[in-house]
Amino acid sequence: MKLVLFDIDGTILSTEGAGRRAMEGALVSAFGTPGAPGYRYDGKTDVQIVRELMREAGMDDSAIEARLPQVLDDYLVRLEQELADASLRVLLYDGVLALLEALEARDDREIGLLTGNVAAGAERKLRAVGIDPQRFRIGAFGSDHEHRPALPGIALERSRAALDASLSGDRLVIIGDTPADIACGRGVGARAIAVATGHYSVDDLAAHAPAAVFADLRDTAAVMRAIDDA
Repeated sequence: MKLVLFDIDGTILSTEGAGRRAMEGALVSAFGTPGAPGYRYDGKTDVQIVRELMREAGMDDSAIEARLPQVLDDYLVRLEQELADASLRVLLYDGVLALLEALEARDDREIGLLTGNVAAGAERKLRAVGIDPQRFRIGAFGSDHEHRPALPGIALERSRAALDASLSGDRLVIIGDTPADIACGRGVGARAIAVATGHYSVDDLAAHAPAAVFADLRDTAAVMRAIDDA
């Protein structure tokens, strides 16, 4: 059995900046600033984003911690509003559904999520592109831990209960679009497959030594072989 864990933003879908706009609105409401405009969200957890942006803006840790629940609750409300905007073009990347179906057809494969999104945000984004979040039996989210490298271990622990099987870390395959996705599972022995549908190129991702790297997920057979070989 292998557990294949998918990142969401930049890997499964694009919300055309809806998540960033929702987070910036929540930060302005709570702290009076959205933080530095050049800050990169990709590869980071939602809590990490809030903490890093507000520290850089000069907020002390106690103020950030006190307002963090408010920020995340407000973010989810704003995200729902953004995703409901009929003018927003939420994009499901080519090849994703075919890959999910191919994995679901295998008795020796299970699919899950490993994402920096808080769980409720992940669900909203998936539903916006017509994917039922319940397809993914296992999930590790930014609401579980602030630091992405902790998430593969959480996914492993949950897999043991959900699958009634004791998987080792080398049975995890993480599919993502950032160097953080590639690196996060190394502590448990997981392998990573990178896809350049986010903000990093094939060459950028290849420099971080994933098991395989693809321009996109359209070649289902090739990605399935890479998962088998990982």
